[in-house]
Amino acid sequence: MIFYFSGTGNTRWAAEQLAAATNERLLFIPEILNTACEFTLENDERIGFCFPVHGWQPPRIVSDFVSRLNIHCPQGHYTYVLCSCGDSTGLAVRMLSRQLALKGIMVQSALSLTMPESYVCLPFMYTDTPEREQNKLKQASLELKTYTEIICNRQSGYHKLKTGPTPWVFSHIIGAYFNRYMITDKKFTVDTDVCIHCGKCAELCPVGDIEFNESPQWKNDSSCTCCLSCYHHCPVHAINYGRFTRRRGQYYYGHH
Repeated sequence: MIFYFSGTGNTRWAAEQLAAATNERLLFIPEILNTACEFTLENDERIGFCFPVHGWQPPRIVSDFVSRLNIHCPQGHYTYVLCSCGDSTGLAVRMLSRQLALKGIMVQSALSLTMPESYVCLPFMYTDTPEREQNKLKQASLELKTYTEIICNRQSGYHKLKTGPTPWVFSHIIGAYFNRYMITDKKFTVDTDVCIHCGKCAELCPVGDIEFNESPQWKNDSSCTCCLSCYHHCPVHAINYGRFTRRRGQYYYGHH
């Protein structure tokens, strides 16, 4: 059983590869978050959690899901975490692992993939150059093959994480501020004279935060994760988040 969240597709790609290799169920967290979140495992079924790092922490939607999660008798089932990041993970996996432990779910291996950058809402944040993007994707593909072997063979004790410098500061100070105060849909704008009314933003929003009539309207209901799927998938760059993104690039997995 693999629980995953993804906005621009990096983590979805990895989760789908793992599901195919392990022949295990793949569950999209936004689609099951408002259910009972109770699950019974099959014999020898693994438990996987796949998510992108948001501000050096697990995305709020993932933490909310784990707080509701009830897996019957998880003991003895191989459990792993795989996260994607543009640069470094900080202590995001440690934070989620502690939350899982309170549910009786012990993580045997924790792995990270460095993927193309997609968060571009701050002055120093940009999408990668085409060359760097391709290098990251190539390296991630190689690493995922190794990780898939580890997971298929149920190997424990593997902690291959790019935590970066001063991870505690990034996760518990910078990340805490980011995730508390900067995750909002109120800064999204639409250039109505540019919008072609294709509806992709609403269709591809992973949490259903966009209503589309003649133009997209965000619901302002606290569901937004700031994954920027709407921004990156807009074919004419009509959507922006504040002023910085007007001069930034776009990225989603498989966009070439």
